[in-house]
Amino acid sequence: MESIGSFFEELAKRSTRLNNQVRTPEQQLDKMLQSSTYLQEFQRKHPDVTRDDMLRSLSMIYTAVKEQYCCQKCTALADCPNLVKGHATVLNVANRQVVSAISSCAKFQAHEEMLRTQRLMRSYYVAEQTMHADFDGKLEVAAGNQEAVALALRFCNDFTLGKKPKGLYVHGPFGVGKSFLMGAVARELSKHNVQSLMVYVPDFVREIKESIADQSYSGKLAFLKEVPVLILDDIGAESLTPWIRDEILGVILHHRSSKQMPTLYTSNYSLEELEEHLSISNGNRIETTKAMRIMERIRHYVEVCEIEGVNRRLHA
Repeated sequence: MESIGSFFEELAKRSTRLNNQVRTPEQQLDKMLQSSTYLQEFQRKHPDVTRDDMLRSLSMIYTAVKEQYCCQKCTALADCPNLVKGHATVLNVANRQVVSAISSCAKFQAHEEMLRTQRLMRSYYVAEQTMHADFDGKLEVAAGNQEAVALALRFCNDFTLGKKPKGLYVHGPFGVGKSFLMGAVARELSKHNVQSLMVYVPDFVREIKESIADQSYSGKLAFLKEVPVLILDDIGAESLTPWIRDEILGVILHHRSSKQMPTLYTSNYSLEELEEHLSISNGNRIETTKAMRIMERIRHYVEVCEIEGVNRRLHA
């Protein structure tokens, strides 16, 4: 039996042949019925479709058979040869006539889901591995982080149900999985079409300092203020200045707390240690009141949890 692939190769060359060597419509239909499992399945599903019905829609059937054949051989979305990349013509019956439509393939749908997740899970300077964290099997739950995982899951559930939960302040030593937990939070929220932004604070602060001259930081600042869920990763590790503390961090947190928009944090510092960090200003001057003002916009809007354990980076 001639394969459907060989049939298409022959049809592609027909423009160079003499007319009497070209298959007739009946012969083309017979060959597709013999070779195409897709068309055979269509015929089984629609036994009332007659041969004349198929001949009247031969061009449409040819396109569908060809594109379905390409889909069966497809290895990657980028290599799709069909007219609409990632889509194929499918056949159906309406009012006793063969009709066609365009349907997306599984690879295209997976690609769109990946893009949708990326649009919802925004990040600045966060490792790709962190953003791949997931509560479904990729996040190790141990004695040292059980409470934090439970709080994180509860936050995701409450927020997606339309409640206004407090944010989270997760602190602990290096390498115990604080950032990874927040990556899992971002992915869980994306499954419910909730947009989040995870920011690695030290690098973000450096970028903000570099953008002072051209004032380009204002757009970034606006996004941090308005994103539904903001995650500030490794707060306290940044090189702090009074301007960063008062005009960047203070402005962001004031806006978000007044709008009841949750902010989540990871840090090596406890809340008390973070307050001390925020109080140090230029020339080692202590500015306790300004630090307390920032902490008022953190402490009362978070659930606090400590993660304990060994540094997993050292044992990777």
